[in-house]
Amino acid sequence: KKHFNIFIVVTQFFVFLYFKCLWRGLKFVVRKFTGRCELQRICYNNKHGARRTLKIGKLHTYMNSSTELLQSALSVHPDKVEKTIDDIMALKHINPDTNPQLGISLQASLLQIVGYRQLVAEVEKLRREPYDCENAEHEQMLMKLWKELRPDTPLSSRISKQWCEIGFQGSDPKTDFRGMGLLGLHNLLYFAEHDKSTALQILHDSLQPKHNHLSKKPINT
Repeated sequence: KKHFNIFIVVTQFFVFLYFKCLWRGLKFVVRKFTGRCELQRICYNNKHGARRTLKIGKLHTYMNSSTELLQSALSVHPDKVEKTIDDIMALKHINPDTNPQLGISLQASLLQIVGYRQLVAEVEKLRREPYDCENAEHEQMLMKLWKELRPDTPLSSRISKQWCEIGFQGSDPKTDFRGMGLLGLHNLLYFAEHDKSTALQILHDSLQPKHNHLSKKPINT
C-alpha cells in the first residue's frame, strides 16, 4: 500500500510537470510555427458543430493568462457575448480585421455553450418545483393530460381512481410528482400532445393482460 501511494504521488507530480511546463512549451512552439494560438487552431481546424464547441468549452482548463476570462465567457449573458469575444481577442493579441472568421466561429460556439447552460438551469429549476394543486396552471396541465390520453372518457372528479388507468399510483396524481417535480408533468404532457399516436399505443399495450405494466409498475415521476 505504501509503494502504491508513492506511485500515485509520483504520477501526480509528472502530470503536474507536464501541464505546467512541457505542455506550455509545446503550445509556445506550435504557436510560433503556425502563427496561431490554440483558440485560432480550434476554430479554423474544426467545422461548426459539437466538436468545435466542446473543444472551446474545455479550452479554459488548459489556458493560463485567459483562464478567468474564458471561464466567465462560458456563463456570460448572450447579450454580452460579442463584448467578451472582443476582450478575448485583445487578450490573445488577435487582430479582428485580419481574422474575421474567428469572431464568427467563436460567437457561434459561445452562444451554444451559454444557451445549453441556461437550458440546464431552467430544467433543473422546473424539476425542483413541486406540483401545487392550488396552482390553476398546474391543474390545467393535469386535466389536459387526461383529455389527451382519455379523449372519450370524462373524468368523474378531480380525485378519482380513474387516474390509475393512465399509470398514476392513486386517486390523486399530485402525490406522484416527487423526484421530477413539475418537469415530470411537462414531459408527460409534451409526449401526449406531440406524439399522441405513440402515447396512446403505449397506453393501450400497457393495459393488455400480457403487457399490464401499469398495474405492476405505476408511474413515479
